[in-house]
Amino acid sequence: MRQGRDFIARHGETVFNAARRLQGDHPHTPLTRAGFAQADEMGRALRALLGARPALALWASPTGRALQTLAVIAEHLELDWHRARTDARLVEIGTGSWGGRYYPQLFEELGQEAVVAPTGLLRESPDGERYRQIAARLGGWLADTDADAGDRLVISHGITSRVLRGLMTGADMHPEFAAPIAGGLPQGSIVLVENGCESVAYLGEGRAPA
Repeated sequence: MRQGRDFIARHGETVFNAARRLQGDHPHTPLTRAGFAQADEMGRALRALLGARPALALWASPTGRALQTLAVIAEHLELDWHRARTDARLVEIGTGSWGGRYYPQLFEELGQEAVVAPTGLLRESPDGERYRQIAARLGGWLADTDADAGDRLVISHGITSRVLRGLMTGADMHPEFAAPIAGGLPQGSIVLVENGCESVAYLGEGRAPA
């Protein structure tokens, strides 16, 4: 068990989210004003919980939307954004040929249930990444960083953060996607994982589930 607390958050709303387009592992889709507002709220919540300049390691997916979100939060915490570490294993699910397409177009072509599962999870595109592959790369990141002491903040993505939380809390294997997947939360939420158990540190008001 890792010695330290993990604060797991999803980036704020992006132009793709607002337009109902699939982002997947797209490297940069900028935050909207609502996305920056969500990052502000997450920053205020963590400031109230941890105070100024907390001993908190900063981690993020290398995507622009995650780094923008982290920049706002770090400003609230009076932490140096330039000291944050990134890892490509924290990126969002690869959506293959679905990437960049509009949800309504895919729904019309394939049917909504063929694209989005009842739990809000995106289904695996025919040529996209599998959930078990997400779990494998995240498991590698956890193994490489488990020895890190102290608290850390991890800014990731909707699906990836659910698999990450599932791995960290020992969630049951999803019957369809063959990976441990935690429940969804609204965009802008922060989950605290400590000693293998999770609790909601801040409940956002963005798109759900995340």
